[in-house]
Amino acid sequence: MDQQDDFQWYAVQVRSQHEDLVARHLRVRGMEAFLPLYKERHRWSDRFVEIDVPLFPGYVFCQFNPLNRLPVLTVPGVVHIVGTGKKLLPVDKTEIDAIQAAVKSEVPRQPWPFLQIGNKVKIEFGPLCGLEGILLGHRGHQRLVLSITLLQRSVAVQIDEEWVRPLSPAKPSSSKQVASEHVSPRPAA
Repeated sequence: MDQQDDFQWYAVQVRSQHEDLVARHLRVRGMEAFLPLYKERHRWSDRFVEIDVPLFPGYVFCQFNPLNRLPVLTVPGVVHIVGTGKKLLPVDKTEIDAIQAAVKSEVPRQPWPFLQIGNKVKIEFGPLCGLEGILLGHRGHQRLVLSITLLQRSVAVQIDEEWVRPLSPAKPSSSKQVASEHVSPRPAA
């Protein structure tokens, strides 16, 4: 392996429902793969079952040296590595760290529409201490929205409102109304 300093996180687009297979293949090849999951209830003919579903359907995150991308591209199920033309675009390490911390904390989470509006906050207590994201209220619960800007996708993590401190000044009530009109009350499919 090359120097660890050259390794960055990249979003690897994969064929539909091949996320787990691709992540396992990448790990077998000695690469660090990250496939964030969440629990979702599915109805079978006679019962409900909770299954693990990717938070970012169609993507697996992989840490590798961009000069050595062939081992990633030859994994069965890989479509391409996200970038512009032949230039790969790395995912911001702080965004990956935030998603990893949310998954590791086992706090309830779910996919969420990508947001650029709302109040930016920092978590000061609890298992997600130190993370920054957008605070959102949903069905009487506070959620922290963590985003992968490159993919324009987000994840909502349930938090206790006492854990947060605002990073930016509160917006006037008129902008809060506008923000709430643009936020879909349902999670992304």
